[in-house]
Amino acid sequence: MSKGKVLMAMSGGIDSTMASLLLHEQGYEVIGLTMKTWDYENSGGSKKETGCCSLDSINDARQLAVDCGFPHTILDIREEFGDFIIDNFVDEYIAGRTPNPCVLCNTHIKWEALLKRADMLKCKYIATGHYAQVHEENGRFVVSKGLDESKDQSYVLWGVTQECLKRTIFPMGKFHKKDIKQMAIDRGYKSLAAKSESYEICFIPDNDYRSFLKRRVEGLEEKVKGGHFVSTEGEVVGRHDGYPFYTIGQRKLGVSLGNNPTYVVGIKPETNTVVVGTKEDLKKQEMYVRNINYVKYAEIEDGMECLVKVRYKHKGEMATITNEGKNLRVLFHKKVEGIAPGQSAAIYEGNDLIAGGFIMKNE
Repeated sequence: MSKGKVLMAMSGGIDSTMASLLLHEQGYEVIGLTMKTWDYENSGGSKKETGCCSLDSINDARQLAVDCGFPHTILDIREEFGDFIIDNFVDEYIAGRTPNPCVLCNTHIKWEALLKRADMLKCKYIATGHYAQVHEENGRFVVSKGLDESKDQSYVLWGVTQECLKRTIFPMGKFHKKDIKQMAIDRGYKSLAAKSESYEICFIPDNDYRSFLKRRVEGLEEKVKGGHFVSTEGEVVGRHDGYPFYTIGQRKLGVSLGNNPTYVVGIKPETNTVVVGTKEDLKKQEMYVRNINYVKYAEIEDGMECLVKVRYKHKGEMATITNEGKNLRVLFHKKVEGIAPGQSAAIYEGNDLIAGGFIMKNE
């Protein structure tokens, strides 16, 4: 007897493919959906087409559905993706911040598109191949870290709404990646297990965001070239190519501060200035977070001590959280390196995601 209809987001990669197979084997009535977010030919990059929007990936997803005998469809969301995600990506760099397009896409595009199509197809659930878990606790739906912490993707899911989480299944959450690869081999998908993973932003397959910005914003290079590198004391130490082409923590800048390695520690778009300093200058103890989405609790009590991650691969550091109007103040118990405005802050209690938001600039 069917456990219910589930709309499965299929990228053609091993994780969503195996998630589809597992749900199918567990008795769910699976409908596969591949979202077309971007045309590779519009990227202007030099790298061979890869990732979730490539024709090969779409065909791989469709073939799996054919093998298992469940339906598969392609959903074209290029227009809404481009208008929202790419415009935001460009605007954030122009504002001197470092954007996080995958978080924004999960929050505002993919889950909403999945839920809308699930309702049209009368699917009770939606599912993805993320390494995360979701459970109900005290009337709220809580995202938790995946069992394989080295692959955990809960960090990019802080913005998913309660309405969406209520109907979401993460089949990969209780597995290690090595076991998923072995499952693929055991089921006759050896080539899938050997398939390389793509970590680039889908609309920048060559991973060259600077060239993308130049192509996207007419005359940008001329408008911003010739700005100054300045030290944390305000001393001009060199000239740069334009502030949008730098990110917090970046090295190999062509300037030096004595014998110490030099890093970008601040970006000031209003003066086209890039502030440089030492590794120690990169470390901050306080930050503010905006656009909060609450996951485990409806709010955070002042003084709550939590683990906070400031980037995807960050192991996280303990901090004390206080409310500052609509924003949160995060005071780390020890200094944290490379806090970049525009990036996401994910706040945890143990393995559970409490809340998340975007890191603000400390003016």
